[in-house]
Amino acid sequence: MAERSGSTADIRIGPVTPANRALVTALQLAPEQMDFVASNAASLREARFDRDARPRAVMAGDQIVGFLMYEAPRDDDEARIYRLMIDRASQGRGYGKAALREVLEEIGGLGHIRHVSICYEPENEAARQLYRSAGFVEQGLDEDGEMIADLILPTGDR
Repeated sequence: MAERSGSTADIRIGPVTPANRALVTALQLAPEQMDFVASNAASLREARFDRDARPRAVMAGDQIVGFLMYEAPRDDDEARIYRLMIDRASQGRGYGKAALREVLEEIGGLGHIRHVSICYEPENEAARQLYRSAGFVEQGLDEDGEMIADLILPTGDR
């Protein structure tokens, strides 16, 4: 049986703060994944100038194991997840799936979002399988050659 700190039930997302920023930027992808996602340092620099960007640390217990970033502008019913990575030492444990579940819950809780889009490199089969398993439906390639996938959120009480 897995330790509590290694359980996907213990995965949560939280803000990137001055206290954890260095840990987030130190996270690394496997070498063969480097071309799939922008660096966390570049993403955090971008977030300083984009008021809609919402950077999040992915935590397993008290350890930072990943990073994601999304935007959910108040004047739009679409959120866009445009960064999601799990550190290479923590991959293969279901953390990406759990982090995706957490961010979709956070986005749904905002109240004004009806659907979520995500883009990924078409050759990134792990990303394709992850997003498909969460209910994302591929819409086709964007102008940069990235696959766009969309998820319609349940309406609930909205």
